[in-house]
Amino acid sequence: MKTLKILFTGLLASGIWLTALPAHAGKQAYEPMSASVQAALSKSVSDTAVSNVSYLDNPQGQAWLNEMSKRLTKRIPDPEQRMDFLTTVNYEATRAGLDPELVLGLIEVESGFKKYAISSVAARGYMQVMPFWVKAIGTPDQNLFHLRTNLRYGCNILRHYLDIEKGNLYRALGRYNGSLGKPEYPTVVVAAWQKHWSYRPTTKTAQNTVTPDSHSVIIASRFQ
Repeated sequence: MKTLKILFTGLLASGIWLTALPAHAGKQAYEPMSASVQAALSKSVSDTAVSNVSYLDNPQGQAWLNEMSKRLTKRIPDPEQRMDFLTTVNYEATRAGLDPELVLGLIEVESGFKKYAISSVAARGYMQVMPFWVKAIGTPDQNLFHLRTNLRYGCNILRHYLDIEKGNLYRALGRYNGSLGKPEYPTVVVAAWQKHWSYRPTTKTAQNTVTPDSHSVIIASRFQ
């Protein structure tokens, strides 16, 4: 993780603007899985509807949605579509134990927020999921261009790779992109996350001073 932090710092110092970079959709490679892992992944991507988003119906949740919506306006101009997208990203990322803002950074790099993006190796949708995953852990009726299906697959695949790599985000992102061991993709994803989607709300203390909340502390500590 120290290597990733150094690379990320170097990228920002070089003055490279991420908006000028091409999408970095790669080719996730199929790896044999044990029956138990396959069953767990199959259950995790089952196409069940988002049942409860009440966790966002609070001041902090609404502040997050409003801020992310502002940042995403140029990418997804329609307000209703944008809010549906952000709500689903938040739900699926949280469900998979991921930071929603990391997922936004990954989507920026993978597809540029294009719902119907298809890469040269047939990866599909927002999170550029390879079709072999549907055959391996899904059902034939699942459409990788469907918002919730694509995000559910993408988030759970990244979670799977994080588990394989024992929490090493650098290596997990490399697996996700099919470029394990190469620094470019993890560096660009983390830079997009931190530069464009990292959110640090503030709270007022009893002394009426403004301090970062615990969420920002967690983000800041991940690359130390």
